[in-house]
This record gives sequence, structure tokens and C-alpha cells, in this order.
Amino acid sequence: MFKIIATSLLALTLGLSAQQKAPKITPLAIGAKGPDFSLPGTDGKTYSLNSFRDAKYLVLIFTCNHCPDARASRDRINQFAKDYAEKGVQVVAISGNDPQALMKLELGYSVYGDSFDEMKLVAKEHGYVFPYLYDGDKQEASTAYGALATPHTFILGPERTLLYHGQFDNGRRDPGPASKNTVKDTIDALLAGKEVPQATTRIYGCSTKWSWKRDWAAKKREEWKALPVSVDPLDAKLAKTIAKNDTGKIRLINVWSTTCGPCIAEFPELIDTYERFQMRPFDIVTISIDPAKDAEKVKKFIAKQHLPLAPRTVESVKKEGRETNNFHYQSDDLDALADALDTEWQGPIPHTLLVAPGGKILYRHTGQIDVIELRRQIVKALESPEE
Repeated sequence: MFKIIATSLLALTLGLSAQQKAPKITPLAIGAKGPDFSLPGTDGKTYSLNSFRDAKYLVLIFTCNHCPDARASRDRINQFAKDYAEKGVQVVAISGNDPQALMKLELGYSVYGDSFDEMKLVAKEHGYVFPYLYDGDKQEASTAYGALATPHTFILGPERTLLYHGQFDNGRRDPGPASKNTVKDTIDALLAGKEVPQATTRIYGCSTKWSWKRDWAAKKREEWKALPVSVDPLDAKLAKTIAKNDTGKIRLINVWSTTCGPCIAEFPELIDTYERFQMRPFDIVTISIDPAKDAEKVKKFIAKQHLPLAPRTVESVKKEGRETNNFHYQSDDLDALADALDTEWQGPIPHTLLVAPGGKILYRHTGQIDVIELRRQIVKALESPEE
């Protein structure tokens, strides 16, 4: 009871603290001069407004890696930048999110978080033809322009006064073509010598992750640490049920042992992956194949690593007649386990499976995982569960 009260008081304190630290952020007024900045780009250069002095129109897009709205729009933004590069239009993307203000559960739609190093990977993978700048440490540019969400677009004219701010288009979280291309229409009007059709629009997307939100992220980390952890015995019958996966969720299964170096090395990444995707239709099952005599050793390892059941996983787990996501297969008949889980598994560990609802194996890997590739496969499976 004391632990529950203490946790509640901590949550209340952190909530009040975050609210007290929250500044009022207001978008730059139409007609105002665009504030200058000095920001590092993923290409190793440092950029300011003067870096784009040759452009007639400057399109600043405050975006990020993790937000589903930002992810869906990035290829459309890249194509726009290509199409208008020869028309005197320069696109510049700025990520103003503080990576430490992101809760793990906010990363469930993306392979990458919002760190500067991860920005470099995204820019390279998607072939960005525009500078991608980092403002996550001080957030001075994001504050000066009043970037409320990702993506939030600001168009500066020849004198670098603000002509428009709002949505890039109305595509939201659909990566396909948008039905209303707001920025394109605005630039077309300006290039034709016409007035801006609409100087401001609403911005629909993920809120900017301001540094004062670090308290919320810390709160969620404490909540995760407070969740109970357990390990139950597993037989081949239950293993077959787990592999069948009648939960309607994408399921990650990992077979491991406390005596396996790669298993131990990758375990924190498995936990991190589960934390990231815990709010999506996703769960994880770990299966130790240590000898039965090492049951306590397995329990101590799981407790130290701390792999609990995420609250949103509890209901589906109970429907399968189990209480945990961590298991210890204590039989010497490992062939029975292999036949139940994956007939293509030859025996080496770690062995990792990604299973669709109904039991179809979408991805398998023997050996230590590449966590980026694993996340990529999970995102793909969650976006196209029928494939």
C-alpha cells in the first residue's frame, strides 16, 4: 500500500513540476522577420539563414524522426524539395525535439528516435536533398519560430519575413499522396505573383518534445521499473499455443540461455524494443532453455534485466491462460520445443521470431539481433499485418 501511495505522490509531483516548467509557445507572427539560427546539419555543416541567401523562398519545416505524421510526410517533402529546387525554393528541415523528453512508448511507430545520430541515419536512408538540422539541445530556433508540432512549416519570403505557417499538407499519417498540398499551393501562388491563399492553418501532428517534458519521460521510466516481473515453466503444449498467436498482436519470441553470451548481450535491446512498442498491438515472449536445475538463475537474470508485462499486454496474456511473458523450458526434449515454435530452427541460440496473428512467421533470425533491423521488421509488420 505504501508503495502505491508513494508512486501516486511521485506521479502527482512530476506532473505539477512539468506543468510549472511549461512555457507558453506562440508561433511567429505573419510579417515578422524570421529569427536567425546556427544549427548543425546531418551533413556535418553548420547552417544559418545566411546559408540560404540565394533562395527566393525559404521553407522551414520543423519535423522529427519518430512522429508518425512526420514519417508519413518525409518522402512528400523530399519530392517537393526536388521539384522546386530550380525555382528558387529552398527546403530546410529542423528537428527541435529533445530526445531525452521522449517517452519510450512514443517511439512505437518508428525505427529511430530523435537523437542527432539517428537523424543522420534517416537523412541517408531516405536520400534527403535538403539540410536536416538539429535543434534538440537548446531548442532556440524551435522556440523563436514557435514550432508547435511535427511537422510545422514556416515559409519566409525574399526579405525573410514570414508569409505562411501551418501544415505542410493534409496527408496526416498516410504516406501516400495528400489531397490538399498546402505548401505547394502557397509557393505556386507566390511564384505566380499572387497573394498567399491562406496565411495560417492548423497544425496536426505530434507535439514538440520540449525539454521541460523530461519529467514525464522520467515518470514513465519509474512506472516501468515498478512493474512486477515473473518467470513460469513452459512445456511444448504451451509453446505451441504461444507460436500459434491467437492474440491479434504481432508477437516477438526469443529463445535464449543464461550461458549464451550473445543472448545476454542482446537482452537489454529486446526489453527496449518491448518498451517502445508497448502501446501498439505487440507483445514479447522470452523462453530460456537453461537446465531445470538453473531455474533460480533464470529468475534472477530476468529480475535483474527487468522484463515485466506492459499494462496493455496483460489482458491478451490472460486470455491465453498465462500470467507472464517470461518462460523457462525445463525439459531435455528440445526437439519438441523446436517443433512447437519453428520447424526451421536448427538449434543455435539466440533464436528470434516475429509472428503474425494466426502463427505465420514474418521474420526469423538465429544469432545476436541487429536491433535496427528488428525494429524495421516490427514497424513493417504493424503497418501491414496481413502481409
